[in-house]
Amino acid sequence: MDWARDARDWPNRAASRRVRCRPHDWHVQVMGDGPDLLLLHGTGGTCHGWAGVMPLLAKDFRVIAPDLPGHGFTRPGTRQRSRPVTMAEDLWRLMDWLGARPRWIVGHSAGGALAVHMGAQAPDRVDGLIGVNPALDGFQGAAAWAFPMAARAMAATPGIGAALSRVARSPARLSQIMGSTGSRLPQESLDIYARLLADPQHLRGTLDMMAQWSTAGLPSLLRDWTGALVLLVGDADRTVSPEVSRKAARLASRGQVLELGPYGHLVPEEAPGVVADHIAAQIAQSGTRPDAPLRQEN
Repeated sequence: MDWARDARDWPNRAASRRVRCRPHDWHVQVMGDGPDLLLLHGTGGTCHGWAGVMPLLAKDFRVIAPDLPGHGFTRPGTRQRSRPVTMAEDLWRLMDWLGARPRWIVGHSAGGALAVHMGAQAPDRVDGLIGVNPALDGFQGAAAWAFPMAARAMAATPGIGAALSRVARSPARLSQIMGSTGSRLPQESLDIYARLLADPQHLRGTLDMMAQWSTAGLPSLLRDWTGALVLLVGDADRTVSPEVSRKAARLASRGQVLELGPYGHLVPEEAPGVVADHIAAQIAQSGTRPDAPLRQEN
């Protein structure tokens, strides 16, 4: 995505800031006052997925939502740090640069797996993790190597981003792709995805993340996690089965699953009020600690 061209009408544009924190040139949105709360989007998304959720949570929290490396407006300093472990390390480095101290981390889809990795890397800094339709399972059988291998081959193919973007420009194809998630999105969300899917750089970042992704270590991380683990699931999710969250919750000592109702995979965009209410309620029930002041960036 081009900052000068695309950022002017981006959702919650007033909350956007550019942060150069090695190794990436980050786009981060920050909104509200109170304890820090980190929101992580999933593969192929951007912080726009939290656009409706952020203003609601900003009444009680200082909400921080970055674009992941290679996604949206975040320019990767290297394409070799899209594994969950390295992404989590870079996100903690970003939090330190900002002076942010999120005691709770919320992740949607693959962002849920990133939240688990961040918690595992700094358990003393995190009180709880909240997954929203979290992708906490791995590919099974032959797909465990075939899918990432296919993504690596696509990522290494010259012009693949441009080729995929031409396919995604079709309104019918876009409707088919988004409908396959089980979510019914407002037109403004569909318009954003049309722009993302037509952007070769965003598609390249998505393929890099797919090619390097692995959830093989998550069961062990979940068994070792002693903080709160709350997994919010939509009954109509066609991308990640709610059963994935039920299995993951059984691994953690303090895991629980809460059903949101008849919503699909993109429930933060489909029903932001429902998601924000559940997040705020879970943190209020468990309590949170004060955080340090966030570094100001002009």
